[in-house]
Amino acid sequence: MVDVDKAIVARLKMKGLNYEVLVDCDMALDYKAGRIKNIDEVLATEDIFDDVKKGSHASFLKETFGTDDKRKIAERIIKEGEIQLTTEHKNKLRVELKKRIVSLISRNAINPRTGLPHPPVRIEAAIDEARVKLNEFKHAEEQVVDVIKKINVVLPISYETRELLVKVPAMYSGQSFGIAKQYGRLLKEDWQGNGSLHLIVEVPAGIQNELMDKMNSLTKGNVEISVVGRK
Repeated sequence: MVDVDKAIVARLKMKGLNYEVLVDCDMALDYKAGRIKNIDEVLATEDIFDDVKKGSHASFLKETFGTDDKRKIAERIIKEGEIQLTTEHKNKLRVELKKRIVSLISRNAINPRTGLPHPPVRIEAAIDEARVKLNEFKHAEEQVVDVIKKINVVLPISYETRELLVKVPAMYSGQSFGIAKQYGRLLKEDWQGNGSLHLIVEVPAGIQNELMDKMNSLTKGNVEISVVGRK
């Protein structure tokens, strides 16, 4: 169980009544997102309250939830209800969320005028300038497309993937195959009679240069890479 003195409140309103439980903040967020499964890691106490501050225990549990099993009720409160984050924790989550979104945009989007990715610092500044509000309860991946639409007002940006034809000499084919899988989605592989490898790999536009640098470093420049498709 979690230390009660460090716990925060998770709250759910059902049928006009208030139901609250005491939880660890980080664990509750992970549980809500499905990242952990054990409710015992989350709860500070199995008590169900209608007002934690007053220490007032909730009534009509079975009538409201169809069960009087407090652990099952707590699960619903956390998953369906609202977790009362502290201001400090909200700020921490927003900083981490913003960093993740900036990274995703930098890797997956480009400046349509130059065909090159925007530097992370420029993307972060655009998010601030456009006054984009991030939802700390949603994953970065769920918000990134909406963020791109909003910052497009102040920063020219295009969300694009590219299909690259990669031709690698035989002596580097095995390692190159692994790198290509790491950076993108393999659409086609064609092993030549001399042992060399031709790949078509789909990658986010923002990491095309990163993949090219990696391949050039591995093969000491003995690689051919060309764009054969865009989406």
